[in-house]
Formats: sequence, C-alpha cells, structure tokens
Amino acid sequence: MSAGKKRLPPETFELPIQKIRRGYHSAVYFWREKQILEWTGYRKNILMQVFQKKRAVLCGIDEALAVLKLCSGRYRDQEKAFKLFDRFVETERLARQSYMNRHFSEWKVYLNETVQLEMELDALWENTFNELTVSALFDGDKIMPWETVMTIEGLPQHFSHLESVYLGILARSTLVASNVARVVEVANGKPVLFFADRFDRYNNQTSDGYAAMKAGAFGVATDSMGEWWGNTGVGTLPHALIACFMGDTAHATLAFARRYPQVNAISLVDFHNDCEKTAVEVADRFRAEGLVLWGVRLDTSENMVDQSIIRHGQMGKVKPTGVNPMLVRNVRSALDQKGHGDVKIVVSGGFNAEKISWFEKEGAPVDVYASGSSLLKGEGDFTADIVRVDGVLCGKVGRTYSPNVRLGRVA
Repeated sequence: MSAGKKRLPPETFELPIQKIRRGYHSAVYFWREKQILEWTGYRKNILMQVFQKKRAVLCGIDEALAVLKLCSGRYRDQEKAFKLFDRFVETERLARQSYMNRHFSEWKVYLNETVQLEMELDALWENTFNELTVSALFDGDKIMPWETVMTIEGLPQHFSHLESVYLGILARSTLVASNVARVVEVANGKPVLFFADRFDRYNNQTSDGYAAMKAGAFGVATDSMGEWWGNTGVGTLPHALIACFMGDTAHATLAFARRYPQVNAISLVDFHNDCEKTAVEVADRFRAEGLVLWGVRLDTSENMVDQSIIRHGQMGKVKPTGVNPMLVRNVRSALDQKGHGDVKIVVSGGFNAEKISWFEKEGAPVDVYASGSSLLKGEGDFTADIVRVDGVLCGKVGRTYSPNVRLGRVA
C-alpha cells in the first residue's frame, strides 16, 4: 500500500493562499455554502468522498492536500478580512502595473504593502486542518472507476470553499498522468519525452511535468516541468535555429554541439523534407569534426511526403505522409550504410498511443518517442460527495459510501 511512498510537502507548490482562502478561485455556490454553514453555527461532522469514473493514473493528490492543509479554516473577523482582501487584490494589481511601467520605486512600495496585507490576513485566519481527518491515495497510484481516492471528515464549513480548487487540480494532473501512462505502456520500454509545452498555458507546465514523470516519462521540455522532481528540460534545436543558419542543418547542429558540449546533440533533420539525406549529411559533418552526434529527430508534417519515400519509389504502398515507419527505416538504413549505426532516431509529430502502437507493431527502428498535444486531451473529471453526516449514511441518490482500504491517513 503506502509503505515507502512519500508526499511532496506543501511548500513545493506556488499556491495563491489568500485567494484560495477567500474563495476567489471557487465556484460561488461553494463559498456561499461555507458562509451559510458558518452563519447557522453548523456542528455536524460530514464525510466527503472523492472519486473518478475511469481507470486512470492518479496525480494531483499532494497539491490537493497542500490546499487543504493551508486553506482549511475560517476568518476570525470576516468583515475586517474581506476589506483587507479587497485591498490586497488591488495592491497586487498596482504592483504589477508599476513594474510593467518601470516605476520601480512605486513598485517597491506596493510590494511592501502587499506583504503587509498578506501578513494581516494570515493573522486573521484560523487554520483548522488539524480538526479534519483526511485519507488519500498517492500520486502515481493506478485507480479503478469509482474508486475513492480521498476522504475528508470534519465540519464542512472548514473546507467546503476548496472543492473547486482541489477537484480541478486532481482532474488536470490525473488526465496528463493517465495519457502519459498509456503512451509509455505501448512504447515497449523505449523512452518517451513529454513535449507538451506549447499546447497550453505556461503556468500548467510545472504540475503537468510532474504528472508526466509520475506516469513514466523519461524527460520533459522545460525546466519548469522538472521543478517538483529536481530535473531540467531536454531538447536541442528548433526549426527556427536552422532557418537562422540559412537552412544549413549541419551548421546549426554543430553550433549547438559546441555551445552545449555537455548535452547530447540531436539534429532536427526534416527542414528540407529529406530526412534521409539530411541525417547522413549531419552525421558525416560531425564525424569530420570529431564530434559525437547522439541522434536525429524526424518531425515531418502530416500533410507532406518526405523526398526519400518518393526517391525510393515507395509511394502507393502504405500511408506516405508525415513521420511513418517507412521513413524511419529509410533513415536508419542510410545511416547504417554510412557507418553511423550508433546514431539514434527520435520521432515526433502527433505521437499518441495509437500512433506509437502502430510503429511498434511495424517494428519501426525508433529509439525515442516525443509526444506533445495528445497528452493534454481528454477528460479527467473528479467528483466530491458528502456520503455521511454524523456517522449516518446521507448521500445523493446513486452516491454511496465506498470505503477504500488503500487510503493512507494524512498527517
């Protein structure tokens, strides 16, 4: 079960604590639920049960727990806290505005005021996490449909305002982890790179990269993606760099290798839509310069046919467009014939689980798969339901108490 598993501490996450406490990121009805329960002096303990309806790889639990640990509670003086919070949000806005306008002396004043307001808000907050009983699975656990992944027990007004936040965290991270896990599984042990940096908002990168790692990804595209697990981004050169070198792929790759000698050089060889020819040219240049070319990457557009396929008369046999097994074999054969058998082949461009399965079934000589946008698609919704009130079963019709012996108590 949970033996040997560790959770990320709350300070790992860059949470907007004051805004979460105030319900700024919560559906209004959750915030109003909290207000009504506090106003009526509600004193019954409830059991909240969290689950998903699909088979998945769970992720986001540690961040969800951080939200509960830091933001469960109540204001000692609501009226005062609400006024301070409004000023806090406005001061944050003024600080951003001053910085963007390069008014640094004014910016420092607003920064100091923001810190002071945050401290005052913190002093007004009574944290009640220690009054809750929370149990949960771990990031990276495989879950079944309808399996309970977390329970929260206590006075509902202490945490009802957090539902939007922790369910959203679980949904996003579990979606990414589950998608990556499927790709890793069909890749048959070959490394999978998580290159989903430019298909969504930048501030999702850190949690997405962590989810990808928990699901078995070998590497990530940005340093942000590796922050929570102590890694950095991998990658070599984009098409833009080759264009800067007037389309000379070998020249661009050599420049990379000399500037970053500690990084494995992987050349992007589809710029001229002739991966076979370009791969050999780059490998030959590297050998002549006494440098090591670790690999080549094929990224041919899905609406184009590589020149090598046309040159070898391979049209009409199988799907010729984009990166396909036939193209990979052409490049592998050309490199081997020129004595570059140690140069590896990386493929990218639309590689979801189905496409990787196709390549593996065809025995395509791929060494590394890079996958991107497909890993962010789909659904991963979570639901939270009250299923017990003061020990008495009391849930919405169709939602019953479902205990899970795999849950571990959260300290």
